[in-house]
Amino acid sequence: MKLLKNPLSEASDGADAAAGRDLYQKNCVICHNYDGSGNTAAGSGLYPPPLDLRSAAILARKQTDGELFYFIRYGVRNTGMPGWQLPDQQIWQIVSYIRNLPGTTETSGTAPVPSLANAHYVGSAACEPCHQSIYERWRQTPMANVVRDPREHPDAIIPDLSQTNSLVNFSRADIAFVYGSIWKQRYFKKTGDDYYALPAQWDITHKKWRPYNAKEDWWVAYYPPDNFHRPTSALCDGCHSVNYNIETKQVTEWNVGCERCHGPGSEHVQHPTSSNIVNPAHLGYVAANDVCVQCHSQGRPLQNPIQGKYYDWPVGYDVTRTLSDYWKLEGHKLGETTFTHFADGTAHKNRMQGNDFVTSLMYTHGVTCFTCHDVHGTGYEADLRKPANVLCLDCHGPNSPNGPHAPTLEAHTHHKAGSPGSECIACHMPKIAQTIADVNVSSHTFRFIDPATADALHIPNACNICHSDKTAAWASNALKTWDNLSPWRVAK
Repeated sequence: MKLLKNPLSEASDGADAAAGRDLYQKNCVICHNYDGSGNTAAGSGLYPPPLDLRSAAILARKQTDGELFYFIRYGVRNTGMPGWQLPDQQIWQIVSYIRNLPGTTETSGTAPVPSLANAHYVGSAACEPCHQSIYERWRQTPMANVVRDPREHPDAIIPDLSQTNSLVNFSRADIAFVYGSIWKQRYFKKTGDDYYALPAQWDITHKKWRPYNAKEDWWVAYYPPDNFHRPTSALCDGCHSVNYNIETKQVTEWNVGCERCHGPGSEHVQHPTSSNIVNPAHLGYVAANDVCVQCHSQGRPLQNPIQGKYYDWPVGYDVTRTLSDYWKLEGHKLGETTFTHFADGTAHKNRMQGNDFVTSLMYTHGVTCFTCHDVHGTGYEADLRKPANVLCLDCHGPNSPNGPHAPTLEAHTHHKAGSPGSECIACHMPKIAQTIADVNVSSHTFRFIDPATADALHIPNACNICHSDKTAAWASNALKTWDNLSPWRVAK
């Protein structure tokens, strides 16, 4: 049996590993933890302790597929490992999943950042021949379409510009680029060798025009109030392109292409190996998350101004470098409500997922942005890998060491299964970060802010976002009746 090979695919994004994950969560996670480390409350009481099932540990022990199959089927004598009498196919699916543990990047990193000093940028189209299925998914994502030229994409402009509106003093001919297609749409005009934002934006949710003129961003003090003296080269374009050159104002490509996250790809295209391209999944959790934080954060360059201009993106950074050498996140003083932050330090505005996430317990436990999201494209909102609740329950199940500490999900949420209030994100990721008008996006601190504290600090709270006809006091009193919620954690 030791020489048996897994007859199923062990690809991390394959159907067999996905099925194995569900089985692992049901049968194994209580002792071996979601990441295979064995660091659980149940596991700590066992002797010998549960085996480390992370791929590096399995390779160090030189365990074969056949051995893993045998241990799952028959258990391990004189240990707490039982034999699981499952069909062969299900056991092999668990083996497929185990081969890909940990499901998150390890805090110490798993590989050094490749040196790409001699590589240059080639554009996403060069990646298509070898990565066709991923490329085709990516092409449909917001990442690949945040900036569009209406001459190449006549359908890019959402509103009807033939309708008269006092805010709209421009025509289709003035629009060189369209920015955005989910919550809002803005329009850039080209003048000389730069682009400038036109003074009206389209509110997609409410289907109405709104003025666009930034008044509170940190950089406002360094530019005239007129949009046509605020170049997008300094304030926008570095995050909406690959390899933006501040000297020439040229890009390898517009939008978030492959090399924005994987680094310059010329050497990899010529000789495809893992050693000459950056794979964020192989980086330590800090560097891995920084691939996303570089644009999904409010901050400013360490060195500003740069050549006489104040930039609002990390000039000089690419994924082979250290983001903190180029970028500092926007600061916050506890108790103050600002343009960027609520009084408790939670993000007030969109594009601050990184500011939120680095303060979370998820971040310190090695979870990455792409643990939950796949920027190559999925069929779910925000390119989640699964529906939100299903995704959360991969690691957090009833009576799991990771919580919730309740016998059922309903006992934890005090809402009916399938209702909006039973969704994990309803309480732990409420939509409180403003993107335009009353349209908000999810907080990424994963903290539950009790209603009384939220009311005192003038912060939106998750309870009253849904129960909008009630008060914060009503929500606080309701929480005090929940026997699974510590009275010491609910403000009086």
